[in-house]
Amino acid sequence: MDRLRFEEALAYAAARPRDGIGTLGEKTLHAVLKYYFEPYAPSHEVKLGGFVADIVGENGIVEIQTQGFDRLRRKLAAFLEVAPVTVVYPIPAVKWLRWIDPQTGETTERRKSPKRYGVYELLPELYKIKPLLESPGLTLHAVLLEVEETRLLCGWSADRKRGSRRQERIPLALLDEVIFRTPEDYRAFLPETLPAAFTSRDYQKASRLSLPRAQTALNVLHAVGAVRRTARDGSAWIYQQAAAPSLSAGG
Repeated sequence: MDRLRFEEALAYAAARPRDGIGTLGEKTLHAVLKYYFEPYAPSHEVKLGGFVADIVGENGIVEIQTQGFDRLRRKLAAFLEVAPVTVVYPIPAVKWLRWIDPQTGETTERRKSPKRYGVYELLPELYKIKPLLESPGLTLHAVLLEVEETRLLCGWSADRKRGSRRQERIPLALLDEVIFRTPEDYRAFLPETLPAAFTSRDYQKASRLSLPRAQTALNVLHAVGAVRRTARDGSAWIYQQAAAPSLSAGG
């Protein structure tokens, strides 16, 4: 983790031109992370096969995925055939919110969101690329950030917040980075507060994910061999931490 380089990336992204390939309409969060992981601009937005890679450097390919891992599958499969790939996923561990009225342009004072997000947010996204998780050239890189998010008051609820649209996310500070390269690394997704035998509801409580996302997370952890299914309690699986995680385990 290099906070000085992150500050430089913030300044560089703020001053970036917006009329070149990969920069027209590029969101600030994506731009900051791109400059953080590779300050050398000619290594950005490199055509490779039928795709464009965010970064191609001496250590391989870096793809910054701020959302939608389902859209990453084909590109990632193609890139892994030619070079090591690092997938970067930003997580808003601390989030400030501003609301913009699209009719008047009025912007509220920023307020700190009561929600806190941890590294566990990465797991449900990995379900969408589960067949590729056994690839030896794949590295997953979670970046935990403090961000300011602006949203448009255009939702369907009375206060227009439910169903609203996010306009922008501005990184404010780099808080932590967690890297996953081997099956052993997935132990970081197992909270110490979990009992020896646990269900998806236990995992939901420990990880603070919603129940559906906790169930998906455990599906991924089972696929990479970090947990094993030992029995059923009604319709729910009972899990235990696996003694020796192995990517050969079934999912």
